[in-house]
Amino acid sequence: MTKEFLPTILKQKQEEVAKLTMPDLKPLRKSYRLFDFLREHRHQLQIIAEVKKASPSMGDINLDVDIIKQAALYETAGAAMISVLTDQVFFKGNIDYLADISQKVQIPTLAKDFIIDEKQIVRSRNAGATVILLIVAALPKQRLKELYDFATGLGLEVLVETHNLPELEIAHKIGAQIIGVNNRNLVTFEVDINTSLELSAHFRDDRVYVSESGVFSRQDSELLAPYFNAILVGTALMQTDSIADKMEELAVDKG
Repeated sequence: MTKEFLPTILKQKQEEVAKLTMPDLKPLRKSYRLFDFLREHRHQLQIIAEVKKASPSMGDINLDVDIIKQAALYETAGAAMISVLTDQVFFKGNIDYLADISQKVQIPTLAKDFIIDEKQIVRSRNAGATVILLIVAALPKQRLKELYDFATGLGLEVLVETHNLPELEIAHKIGAQIIGVNNRNLVTFEVDINTSLELSAHFRDDRVYVSESGVFSRQDSELLAPYFNAILVGTALMQTDSIADKMEELAVDKG
């Protein structure tokens, strides 16, 4: 993927959204509130486990995965939430994956996509998501706030993703409770955990924070644990021979 990664994806999303109609609203799937769970379990670095078949940076990761079995293993191993890629073009995901997984697990599910429109939010909720992703870099501030308020008004929680200090400040200003720091630079696509460590100096006590991308080892987790409530892990869990062992390795007790 070229360094025009984000604009390329957003152009594709605009084309997809133009073809969507606003779905009728279905009941919100019942699960616990992720924000409350992360605050109540501060003593341990929690894991948001991701179902991801492919990505623009890695190419194909695990195309043959049984997504239902994968999600069940995540839940059994103690994941706080399951993140499901729903983007088809760039990540080989599907909204149906979210629906199928959400029917089988009790824990929260995250609709992981580049959301730019209310229609995507309703579709995600209807597919069983209890949390959606909004990316600060993908939206003008006013539009971000509109979509955030729309989603929370529907009973959804929102993981607001940031990459730098100006974006973190925007997330704080719009009232985001669950804030992600993506260690992947969406321009160069390079990953650096120091992004998380540097931004942690600006965190607030009344929010919860998730470090995303580039977490592969116990050493990575231990670096992040003092500052973060959770880590979002995709590739490492999609490639491991033992999900239970990898989850145990990454779940640092802050004791």
